Amino acid sequence: MRSNYTVNASTHLRVLSDSQLEEIHYAVLEVLERTGVDVYHDGALDLLKKAGAYVSGNNVRIPSAMVEAALKSSPSRVTLCTRDKRRTVLLEGYNFHFGTGSDCPFIIDLYTGQRRKFTKKDVAEGMKLCDALPNIDFVMSMGLISDIAPPVSDRHQFEAMLLNTTKPIVFTAHNRAGCEDILAMSAAVAGGIEEVVKDPFICLYAEPISPLKHMYEAVDKLIWAGENRIPVVYTPCIMSGATAPATLAGAMVSATAETLAGLCIHQIVGEGAPFIMGGVYGIMDMHTTIFTYGSPEFMLMQSAVSELAHFYRKPVFSTAGCSDSKVLDEQAAIEAALSILLAAQSGGNLIHDVGYLESGIVSSFDMLVMCDEIIGMVKRIVRGIEVDDETLAVDVIHKVGPGGHFLAEEHTMRHFRSQTWFPSVINRQRYEEWVNSGSLTLRERVTSKAKAILAEHVPKEVSGKAVDEVQRIIRSAEDREL
Repeated sequence: MRSNYTVNASTHLRVLSDSQLEEIHYAVLEVLERTGVDVYHDGALDLLKKAGAYVSGNNVRIPSAMVEAALKSSPSRVTLCTRDKRRTVLLEGYNFHFGTGSDCPFIIDLYTGQRRKFTKKDVAEGMKLCDALPNIDFVMSMGLISDIAPPVSDRHQFEAMLLNTTKPIVFTAHNRAGCEDILAMSAAVAGGIEEVVKDPFICLYAEPISPLKHMYEAVDKLIWAGENRIPVVYTPCIMSGATAPATLAGAMVSATAETLAGLCIHQIVGEGAPFIMGGVYGIMDMHTTIFTYGSPEFMLMQSAVSELAHFYRKPVFSTAGCSDSKVLDEQAAIEAALSILLAAQSGGNLIHDVGYLESGIVSSFDMLVMCDEIIGMVKRIVRGIEVDDETLAVDVIHKVGPGGHFLAEEHTMRHFRSQTWFPSVINRQRYEEWVNSGSLTLRERVTSKAKAILAEHVPKEVSGKAVDEVQRIIRSAEDREL
């Protein structure tokens, strides 16, 4: 018998103590109650006023009790499913899941290596790649398509995602009408809106404007999500030193105030509706004025916002697998690896932007494949070391004794596969074998793997009847808006 035995079931990371998290929380409450936020949506202003907020013009000061009520009513877990209804992405506790981002205007062409504008075909191919990669758990569009008229480009982006992967989809939409069309397309595949709500394979992404502004379209989409009980990520994208205070703690306070103001609106509309907090918290590099995706401060704040979400017992949207580098090189590998490790160890539930280069301007299929490999390695690190009678292997050590070897032992055969992570593109060949197989660099290997997947992988098809209905919805939107 053992007393007071403590186990680390996995490796872990803490950036902030419980006391520091509590300080940030109370500072957020003070900002919302004293400074408030500006809301540019008359319907939301009426709702907030009736609920007890202090409304003056567009400014809304939100009492602490209202914030705490919204935190209490929103769920502590959100589940996202595949389009064939497998419950694969459980946003709860310290579970972590990785996926792509959205809205990059450019892509590094996999075949020419040139930086060019994103197209609808690129979205389809990116989804096909994600569908095959084992460590990509959910998808976003990866890019803004340039070859479709902007008023309906969101519908076309969603169609390309829907038809080329079964994995959960975090989508963007221009407005409420876009959300409604996307829900209708999802219902055509799932067998009705009720099926989408019951086993959601879609999740809306929307953003406030920092600092402390909530524009009409963002709020209208937030209200739509609450009304329809579709999961929503409501995420500030702040630049410390520019759109948020230069101190990291102050930046977190400002951004979290934006998130919780959105949560209040959302829960007034749909009490108990699924809401995911978080954000893309970064700094403005004062030398270049870019929003940096590879700085240590970016990684620290992403870990800290996950810890704050755990403090609130809310699912969290995080960011990793991205870089400020313009191409897939050593810098990209360093920044991607560090951010993926820290995001996983801090328990970011829904970790996006995997495969981003150039500070969120460019998507790269090569980068995505490399990051998939890094995520696999990180999963093994985070799993830690299991310690029990079987893994301590005292009897096996005694049997083999001094000077022996363990290659022929049944214990070795029983455990080496589960204990060891095996790479797919990282190279462990001996030098002569590496030369004989072409002396390929990591970049060459990930490019080759990406091309092979696009040539060979076939995602699970959507029924012809559902495809016809999806395309009818898009044609109807084009008739209305073009």
